[in-house]
Amino acid sequence: MIGNRITQRTADGVRIPGTWRHAFICNGGSYFLTDLFIYADGLVDCWELVTLDEFEQKLRCGWVATSLPDGGRASAHDLASWTFGEPFTWLTPELLLAEVRDTVDELNGRPDSTARCLAAVDVFLAARTEDNRAAALAAYLAVPETVRHYALGDMDRKDRPLKVLVAGPGGRIPDERGETVTREEYDAAVAYFEDRAQWLAKAPSRVPADGPAESFAPAVKIYHSYPQRVLEDPGKQALRNDYPAPVTVGDVTYASVAHAYWARSVAEPGARTAVVAAESGAKARTAAAAATRREGWEQVRTAVMARLLRAKYEQHPDLAAILLATGDATLLYDDADSGFWGENGGRGRNWTGRLLELVRAELLAAQTLVD
Repeated sequence: MIGNRITQRTADGVRIPGTWRHAFICNGGSYFLTDLFIYADGLVDCWELVTLDEFEQKLRCGWVATSLPDGGRASAHDLASWTFGEPFTWLTPELLLAEVRDTVDELNGRPDSTARCLAAVDVFLAARTEDNRAAALAAYLAVPETVRHYALGDMDRKDRPLKVLVAGPGGRIPDERGETVTREEYDAAVAYFEDRAQWLAKAPSRVPADGPAESFAPAVKIYHSYPQRVLEDPGKQALRNDYPAPVTVGDVTYASVAHAYWARSVAEPGARTAVVAAESGAKARTAAAAATRREGWEQVRTAVMARLLRAKYEQHPDLAAILLATGDATLLYDDADSGFWGENGGRGRNWTGRLLELVRAELLAAQTLVD
């Protein structure tokens, strides 16, 4: 199960997605807590890149350890060392190999053993023959024991309804207890899957109470530029912080948001005056870069920028209209000078874009919401 553990490696310039899981490597009689890296092309990094067949050999010889001896020496590099005392593990070489094979399927968008099991269950529910039940039972048993209880995504009942369904009335539940399934249990399991099917059918159209998580509009890129003058039809360039749109904050009017931001960043009054008088936003930045920052500037700069952006779009309704026209699109602000303010091809933090989205929402709220 991949979850949020996403990584990658590059091979011949191609990005190979992957994930990782904890494991013990046995080397020289000592056990090392480490990570297995599993990649979509079927290679596994267990201190060296190996194929799935080679990984199976690593399991069989104990290099990748699934059993831990009492009194064995163990360590986690640069963290701790210890000795095993009555260790218990629930993995076997077969189970870990099956989980890794499932992970490779999942990384490639293919049905893993759990998905194949649920598909077999759907076939059985559509035509409830004993052959179809037997196929569903075989598919269930092919799911690694360590992940079976996650199959339905129901942490209250876990996989109990699934086990009852594939066993059938009078059959024995496929687990260590081997209980006999009663007719009442079986009917309840069938009803569970019928309700589940209805819920799954409705799930794609289910919208959270406060709206969807994703934007309807495609993302908007605000490319880096150096606007020098007011344009009749500036388009998205008007959303640049150095676009020449005067902003009044307190008793000072600045030539642009960039002028105001950089002026407020410097400690010395003389340097601030030079920044305010700069011919362009870019030159304002250059002038400020040569001066000393105000103490604690890094901790307040986002709040300062938010205030300046609010002032810009409140004082320039025509520019506010351009911002509002972006709808609910994600705004990607390109800034060659800053990985903090710019998105920069996925390498930056995009704080300008995020604050523009905030101000856009505030402008819209002012137009539409009534207390």
